[in-house]
Amino acid sequence: MSEPRPRPVLATIPAYRPGLPSTNEEHKLSSNENPFPPLPGVIEAAAVELGRMNRYPDPGVTALGEVLAERAGLTPDHFAFGTGSVSVLFALLDAWCGPGDEVVYPWRSFEAYPIAVDLPGATSVRVPLTADHRHDLPAMAAAITDRTKVVLVCTPNNPTGTTVGAEEFHAFMAQVPGHVVVVVDEAYLEFVRDPEALAGADALARYSNVVVLRTFSKAYGLCGLRVGYSIAAPAITESIRKALPPFGVSDVAQAAALASIEAEAELAVRVASVVDERTRVVAALREQGWDVPDSHANFVWLPLGDRSAEFAEQVRPISVRPFPEGVRVSIGTPEINTTFLERAATFLRETPA
Repeated sequence: MSEPRPRPVLATIPAYRPGLPSTNEEHKLSSNENPFPPLPGVIEAAAVELGRMNRYPDPGVTALGEVLAERAGLTPDHFAFGTGSVSVLFALLDAWCGPGDEVVYPWRSFEAYPIAVDLPGATSVRVPLTADHRHDLPAMAAAITDRTKVVLVCTPNNPTGTTVGAEEFHAFMAQVPGHVVVVVDEAYLEFVRDPEALAGADALARYSNVVVLRTFSKAYGLCGLRVGYSIAAPAITESIRKALPPFGVSDVAQAAALASIEAEAELAVRVASVVDERTRVVAALREQGWDVPDSHANFVWLPLGDRSAEFAEQVRPISVRPFPEGVRVSIGTPEINTTFLERAATFLRETPA
């Protein structure tokens, strides 16, 4: 008897692996979540929309689009919204790529990239990071062929936390054909303190083939409501909107995002607190003897290689995110960060390289 079968490509696509769970939320340093509760006014704004859950949400995320457009000096037709910036990326690649097309991106980078590329049948072209855990933009430019449709640039890079410099990006763009879409993923934009780092807004103003991705999940602390967006030329935005599922962003999420924008003074205080803790954690790890790259996100990177899984097990009950190349550790509360530092020091003492 015949059985229904999915597309063969699914057999080669790994499932997305979320951060390791923890029995205590404060111990969870594996998912780059904001350690703070919702910003002032967010719960109240979201609760109002809960009373309308019998109605479909605004399909265009109109109010949020108008606010963001005004702040950026653009029009709403430059914005597309989805359940997190990752869903917008999936839609973009669905709209622009198919079998025979190539997508160039750095590796290691965001774990969802290869999944998003493989699903429409496109081919991943992974370009290794440099020895200092940064994008190798000259190598990425060299990897572009006549089959390349999209290039992904992640700054700060997840999971290494390193940024792409503005000048090196402009040199890179001089080598990118105009028909190739360049996605600048700025999920961790608010945590950047590198004065030389690329600003996605500047790239948008300068290049018609750039798409910027942003999210309310990280700095704004709305992981559980899932709202992210892209900014691009209206023609590119229209293609993304066509590939997005209808009614993806709930009115609850839109209201929470709008309230979060209204509370940006408090947001700035919280982001500064995370950045201060990041500075403290990086300095302490280096003092212990760790090789830690400069991070401009809300996490740090330990390039442990094949010792990553061992380290992740040793620091439990704190949960961190091991990869084959290293371990990513989110910045949490000062108390849990201190506990993590103690466990990291113990690991070095008890299991020397």
